[in-house]
Amino acid sequence: MFHLRSRTGPEWTEVVLGDFDAFLRDHASCERKALATAMSLVGHYPDKVELVDAMLEVALEELDHFRCVWEIMRERGCKLASDVKDPYVAGLRTQLRRGKDTYFLDRLLTSAIIEARSCERLGLVAEALQPGKLKDFYRELTQCEARHHALFVGLGERYHARELVSQRLDGLLDFEAEMLAALPVRVAVH
Repeated sequence: MFHLRSRTGPEWTEVVLGDFDAFLRDHASCERKALATAMSLVGHYPDKVELVDAMLEVALEELDHFRCVWEIMRERGCKLASDVKDPYVAGLRTQLRRGKDTYFLDRLLTSAIIEARSCERLGLVAEALQPGKLKDFYRELTQCEARHHALFVGLGERYHARELVSQRLDGLLDFEAEMLAALPVRVAVH
């Protein structure tokens, strides 16, 4: 388990609660993209049995999360939106290095950071919501995201030296904090 270098400020939660339907649309998109990422890792690294097993489980969870967010949206009369490029994820992806092993490690670690930031922010949503079904759902999602970010780091350590993973993760976490500080507050998970 690792800690993010920066915390999301209270203004983010205020913006999200001010347009929760837009947040739900972005959240649904994030769940679809997380599913796609898990399956992409399966497709690119089919020889890594532990990775394939883990990513299939993640993909199933992400699909279930998408279904749950979709059900909430339908109840609220909210429609899905087309995917748009997420500046946060795009920024992290600029840090992916070339080379078979380094690219693989960077994919795992950037996925871990994305999941950690999702964990933090979905937890903030859970804290801010009134008691009930929606609050319970976001609490549960927070726990799932925590497991996912730990899983990605664990997979990094399964296929690479722990010291190498730790050093690279430190650098990526520093980059993520600087990048996040430069991004505007948006009605979005990231």
